[in-house]
Amino acid sequence: MSAHDALEVIIAKRDGQELSDSQIDWVIDAYTRGDVADEQMSSLAMAILLNGMNRREISRWTGAMIASGERMDFSALSRPTADKHSTGGVGDKITLPLAPLVAACGVAVPQLSGRGLGHTGGTLDKLESIPGWRAALSNNEMLDQLEQVGAVICAAGDGLAPADKKLYALRDVTGTVEAIPLIASSIMSKKIAEGTGSLVLDVKVGTGAFMKDLERARELAETMVALGTDAGVHTVALLTDMSTPLGRTAGNAVEVAESVEVLAGGGPADVVELTLALAREMLAGAGRDDVDPAEVLASGRAMDAWRSMISAQGGDPDAALPQARHSHEVLAPRSGVLTRLDAMAVGLAAWRLGAGRARKEDPVQAGAGVVWHARPGDEVTEGSPLMTLLTDDEARLDRALASLEGGYDIGDATSYTPTPLVLDRVSS
Repeated sequence: MSAHDALEVIIAKRDGQELSDSQIDWVIDAYTRGDVADEQMSSLAMAILLNGMNRREISRWTGAMIASGERMDFSALSRPTADKHSTGGVGDKITLPLAPLVAACGVAVPQLSGRGLGHTGGTLDKLESIPGWRAALSNNEMLDQLEQVGAVICAAGDGLAPADKKLYALRDVTGTVEAIPLIASSIMSKKIAEGTGSLVLDVKVGTGAFMKDLERARELAETMVALGTDAGVHTVALLTDMSTPLGRTAGNAVEVAESVEVLAGGGPADVVELTLALAREMLAGAGRDDVDPAEVLASGRAMDAWRSMISAQGGDPDAALPQARHSHEVLAPRSGVLTRLDAMAVGLAAWRLGAGRARKEDPVQAGAGVVWHARPGDEVTEGSPLMTLLTDDEARLDRALASLEGGYDIGDATSYTPTPLVLDRVSS
């Protein structure tokens, strides 16, 4: 007979008690094996949402989720490893230029990425717009590519933290997605199991982010940094603004094109700024802060690493990217200064145009998305193009236009106050 039962664990947390190490180990293992029912786990998740967990509990919970599956090991590589995780935003293509840039600086980047859901884009969806590129790699292929090229962006295998996969789906349908202990352990169980030596977290804050306010975002960042530190992974977090979308594009192929511009030494200033800020943190975590990523970016070596990385996964870095069949211009209703461009409005528009999905199994359009021709602080002229909407399905335009209503303001220069891109830094 088991040392614990689900009801005892649920009642303990419902009544605001701390869960013991053995209770946590048992409930995660039993749930993964199917011995704890979804109804019971959803009840426990709600109790955690309402009553919280302390640092020891969250650390143990994360450890139990890691123990539910395999752990990867990169110790055989000839260079140190660093990884980055973003909590998701709009126009957030940073992984694409960042992974090859850090690789070109001498640090291996094992970037296990995901697909988009709702208004936030998915890195794998973006890269799949490159003809021939594939997301699924075996562990051996991943290790070989890390040694040869220095960077890999691929899908996580089913072997990493299977408890998280099950619990994530459950949280989605039981109103417990917002529980910080569960968000933090979900992200960190996969990142720690992945075996990276150091980790940089990009925790987004603002209208287009999962965390809308700075205090909640800081709590999440501090929780995740503590989890990484407790697991022996050098972890830091940057809190970055996601009230305005990043760069000038949101979608799939359009974001790849913008990332290539950055690697070629151009691209939007904010994308370059955040790529370099995260690169510096990753290099410092891996003990390579003697390298200046800005110099490496300017030298073209990051572009070489990008081409090698795409080719190694079957992609053609020279192939033309897919283009949407239909486009529609949104014109500026008056002249003035663009004082606000709302990330959520743009993200919803890109999603409705076909760049994102409502359910995991939905297909995405490679060419769909939004391109904006002005950023907050820029002058615009009445009747000039403010945004271009791209889709393969013209019927989608009306709903995309509806999501942009009230999504931007045009005023005078005095009514615009720039906000910093990096809001804060959290370390152990």
